[in-house]
Amino acid sequence: MGANGDIIKGLYDAFARGDVGAVLGALDPAIEWREAESIRYAKGNPYVGPSAVAQGVLMTLATSIDNFAVVSAGVIDGGEMVAAEGRYTGTVKSTGTPLDAQFVHVFELRAGKIVKFRQYTDTLQWARALGDV
Repeated sequence: MGANGDIIKGLYDAFARGDVGAVLGALDPAIEWREAESIRYAKGNPYVGPSAVAQGVLMTLATSIDNFAVVSAGVIDGGEMVAAEGRYTGTVKSTGTPLDAQFVHVFELRAGKIVKFRQYTDTLQWARALGDV
């Protein structure tokens, strides 16, 4: 695995430890973060900058989902483009509905920082768990 793949593996390790500082530290100051279309969190797309990601995505998830986890099952290192597959798990606080949704994340990196992020996930499962449908 190359350096960028190792950076992304480290990102998932930081998520697992709950180390938000390390997660945000991996992001470029001008990151463009896009949540999957049709998911509640996509309303802020694109989230630009680590602060927007922290407030619009990470804090929202942390406060609305108990035991939220982002677990990578594998990283595909394509140099400047890195993809990861895995699962989101947790229980939505407002509905009590468990979440176990697959994802693919696509990252673009430059100079050791994540400059673009795109999420692909089971948006129907998310909508059902969140009580949106």
